[in-house]
Amino acid sequence: MASALRSSILRHVRVPVSRTMVLNGFRSTAVRSLSAHADDHLDKKEVIDRVLDVIKSHPKVDPSKVTPDVHFTNDLGLDSLDTVEIVMAIEEEFKLEIPDKEADKIDSCPLAIEYVYNHPMSS
Repeated sequence: MASALRSSILRHVRVPVSRTMVLNGFRSTAVRSLSAHADDHLDKKEVIDRVLDVIKSHPKVDPSKVTPDVHFTNDLGLDSLDTVEIVMAIEEEFKLEIPDKEADKIDSCPLAIEYVYNHPMSS
């Protein structure tokens, strides 16, 4: 439980790392910001567009109702099996494997978008 919580928190944390050096008699501080998002990581707009496309392509979804804020059950009328199918399609689209515990929590566009955006292996 603690390691899962730690992993979840670390995905969202940006940690500044500083190092003090003495160079030619002068004290200098170098600061580097570490982030869960590498330089080659997908940008948020691309993630949003691709997640929305996946949801719109589901056979039981009316594409005109899909927005970045839509809830799968409340707004689209999908059941739990439909939600599982959407999560699987998102895994396929982004070349990810979402653990069952995490997949069970994804029931809306915002949660799907955040999960994919924060996943270090999404492509």
